[in-house]
Parts: sequence; structure tokens; C-alpha cells
Amino acid sequence: MGLEIERKFLVNHVKWAATEKPKAEFYRQGYLLTDPNKTIRVRATDTKGFMTIKGKSEGATRAEFEYEIPKEEAIQLLNMFAVSDLTKYRYKTVFAEKLWEIDVFLGENEGLIVAEIELSSEDEIFDLPDWAMEEVTGEKKYYNSNLSTLPFKQW
Repeated sequence: MGLEIERKFLVNHVKWAATEKPKAEFYRQGYLLTDPNKTIRVRATDTKGFMTIKGKSEGATRAEFEYEIPKEEAIQLLNMFAVSDLTKYRYKTVFAEKLWEIDVFLGENEGLIVAEIELSSEDEIFDLPDWAMEEVTGEKKYYNSNLSTLPFKQW
């Protein structure tokens, strides 16, 4: 079984703006199923598509199965079957030998920036970049599936 161990942090807008960044990739993702115990997500990036099934979060860990699919099929699935969706730019950057994924949300979630780091265990020690602020791991309102139905601008 695939496992995802992920921690999330809010990002300081001023410090992030001043940070040298790699090129961002545009993501459109939608949910075929959003349930507290499981989600089924379809994602279209600039070049690829993905189907992802995630289980219930227990701490920072949950079951995750992700499969690459053709981008065109991802777009068709999003257009035909998504019950909710969102868009964002994702930046991937390495800090202290760890990959960080920073999501700058668009549309109804504009103004929200969240950084994620995947770990090999929940108790793994890592360094925080200066742009990482408050940890929001486990706060359900920051789950992408929830942002797709109750966007940041509606809080």
C-alpha cells in the first residue's frame, strides 16, 4: 500500500515573494469523490494527468495511490465528472536537502499559499525555510478537497 506522510505550513507572502523560485507549473485538479474517509482526485498539469486515491488522514499519514494518465483524459474526466475543483501554481524547491512543494492558489482560493513537505516518517526532523510559518497539518480546511468546496475567500 502506498503511504503519504505530509506536513503543511502556511507561507509568508512577503518572504516568499522575495525568494528566488523555479518555474511554476499550473495545476487544475478536481474531485470525483470527497468524503472524510477517502477522496478520488484527477489532476491536469502543464504536461501530464494523474488519478489519485487517498484514504483518511491519521496524523500526517494516509494511504495514497497515484497513477499517471494522459493529460487529455484528465481534462475530460475533470470536465465530465468532477464535483468540485480548484486551480493553483505549484513551485517545487529544495531546502536543506528536502523537496518542498509550494502551492499558490488561484480563483476563489487566491491569497492562500501553502507549503508541503513529504517525509519518510511522522517524527522525521527537518529544517524550516524562513518563508514557512504556522503548521496547518491536520487542519481540514486546508485540505485541497475542502478548498474545492469551501474556498479560502469564503472563510
